[in-house]
Amino acid sequence: MNFTKRLILFLIINFGGLALGGWLMANGPGSSWYLQLNQAPWTPPGWVFGFAWTSIMICFSIYLAFLFGQIKTMHLNLIYAFQVFLNVIWNYVFFNRHLIAIGLIVIVLLTFVIFYLFFRYKSEQMQQIRWLLMPYMLWLCIASSLNAYILIHN
Repeated sequence: MNFTKRLILFLIINFGGLALGGWLMANGPGSSWYLQLNQAPWTPPGWVFGFAWTSIMICFSIYLAFLFGQIKTMHLNLIYAFQVFLNVIWNYVFFNRHLIAIGLIVIVLLTFVIFYLFFRYKSEQMQQIRWLLMPYMLWLCIASSLNAYILIHN
């Protein structure tokens, strides 16, 4: 499969995962449950989340299209599938089921998976392209801190 086809495939999977996660979180950030929580002072305004996830998934899809052109292993397939699962399930666990501690575990695991990709796949061909993971890594650190704050202060 060529780069363009891989890119389209990953865009579909990644944005499909976001859509599924959005559906699973019910009303999510607009719910009375979430709005009544003590939230971190550094919580960004709502519109930032949509912009951030759109940008992250575009960068991540480009990264994956390059990576899967270089590496073709079952291990990488499983890591990617696990990442999709964690990304989708966090919305359900946190927003739908209100399981804040489990949500924190899920998002920290997701953070480790993305950091793992960054540090594991750093061949000469991936040296520059792997920096496309940086927005995802930064956002997950912020999201983990927001989740932890909610756990501690509620």
